[in-house]
Amino acid sequence: MNEETHNSQPGKRWVVKIGSSLITNDGQGLNLTAIKSWMNEFAELRRRGYELILVSSGAVAEGMARLGWQQRPHTLHELQAAAAIGQMGLVQAYEKYLQEHDLHSAQVLLTHEDLRDRQRYINARSTLTTLLLLGVIPVVNENDTVATDEIRFGDNDNLAALVANLISADQLIILTDQAGIFNKNPGLYDDAELIESCSTNDKILDIVAGPSHHALGRGGMLTKVSAARRAERSGTSTIILSGKQGTPLLAIANGQYTGTTIMPAIEPLNARKQWIANQLQVMGKLHLDAGASQVLRSGRASLLPIGVVSVEGRFKRGDLVACLDAQQHEIARGLINYNADETSKILGKSSADIEQVLGYIDEPELINRDNLAVL
Repeated sequence: MNEETHNSQPGKRWVVKIGSSLITNDGQGLNLTAIKSWMNEFAELRRRGYELILVSSGAVAEGMARLGWQQRPHTLHELQAAAAIGQMGLVQAYEKYLQEHDLHSAQVLLTHEDLRDRQRYINARSTLTTLLLLGVIPVVNENDTVATDEIRFGDNDNLAALVANLISADQLIILTDQAGIFNKNPGLYDDAELIESCSTNDKILDIVAGPSHHALGRGGMLTKVSAARRAERSGTSTIILSGKQGTPLLAIANGQYTGTTIMPAIEPLNARKQWIANQLQVMGKLHLDAGASQVLRSGRASLLPIGVVSVEGRFKRGDLVACLDAQQHEIARGLINYNADETSKILGKSSADIEQVLGYIDEPELINRDNLAVL
């Protein structure tokens, strides 16, 4: 693709994620030259009126370098220690190079638990929005030192998408060590072609997005595609491109970049439904019949007990549950009005029968449409 292919200017509220393979020198400390160059771009974009949030990987790798460790540790407490030490180096580097442009930065450490709790979710959104209004560059990372599952299973691609949802970003920009997403592995096939533009529901993304082969990165293109699909819930488009050459962020701002643009294929969800859809842990599963699945996919209906054929899990009223169709695909998730035992008793029943079966009725629906997010 030539650099003139993208000729429209994207919106001006961006979340920029930079991966470990770019930020570090093959695990041997931070690549300060690259970090300075990116912060120069941030400064120029701020002068043009862009609002920017940086989601930065590299804490564990920087901590390993400071400790003189050659191999990534396996024990959780060592990973947490490395992240705590390395985070200091990341903050120092970003602060130093932004201050050269009279810009302030702010450190924001998040866990998925922060985004699962509704009040903490709202607080995080308010803080980030306020920082942007003040012209500050928030530097976001996962709080690896206290969140046990983030180091094991988390990735900053999806964290960046969650942040994009939080602030209703126009663009999620993922800088990586690849030029974008290709139709086949460019390391194995000379005729591999860059996918310049597609939508989140394009089936080729599921075919070509594989796991990472980089020793430090835990993402790979699979998590980047997942992030793009999560980001679309707030109407955010995603751009994946190489952070190694030139000035990639300015190239995007100028509408002249080489990379993969993934456009949303669904209408943006409202803030509450974004929060529901972005929960990472469901407490139970509801298996639906064909009729209920079809109605739910419309996005305009509540889930009634008559459409549920079986229940999994031990959940209580108000917990998040997943709704699965006959092919075991998760089609929606929501906050349920009845606990697992109650749900098992009324599944397949008409709403008019709930009081007769249970002896009482809280709500006529299992999940009200206002508490239901279609995926």
